[in-house]
Amino acid sequence: MSRDILFKTDDFIFSYRVGGLLIRNDKILLQKPRNDYHSIIGGHVSCFETTAETLKREFEEEIHAEIGIDRLFAVGEIFFHWGQKPCHQICMYYKVHLMNEQDIPLDGIFHGYDVLDHERIDLDFCWVPLERLKNGLKVYPLELIPHILNDSNEIVHFISK
Repeated sequence: MSRDILFKTDDFIFSYRVGGLLIRNDKILLQKPRNDYHSIIGGHVSCFETTAETLKREFEEEIHAEIGIDRLFAVGEIFFHWGQKPCHQICMYYKVHLMNEQDIPLDGIFHGYDVLDHERIDLDFCWVPLERLKNGLKVYPLELIPHILNDSNEIVHFISK
């Protein structure tokens, strides 16, 4: 039984998620499910787990890297369709750093996977120059991108519909 804070009813889905912004040498590490758009690395918070604990666990599970948490960067209220149902997602985004730079390739693309609803999802992880985000590379949620590019010390709140 999954302990993810992910509720599915006949009418809607609610998701509580956390994401990590790992930026190094003017590049951000993103995940990209095959045949889908880029997104911020992270996952669903489990019951009785802090968002920081979740983020550390997700990075370890997905790319076998140990991270440190720098600070809360943004809170997103995100609305989208998950299959045929509307989904309401709350997501906390943190700035993070690698504890050991030998854990993962520091350039290019490498592969990993995640498991959701007992189904394996193959993922490509890639270092993307921040310049490509400025030039319109689709990274979800789209509303977070301007805040990544205009990095301030204030915690950002955004709504994505």
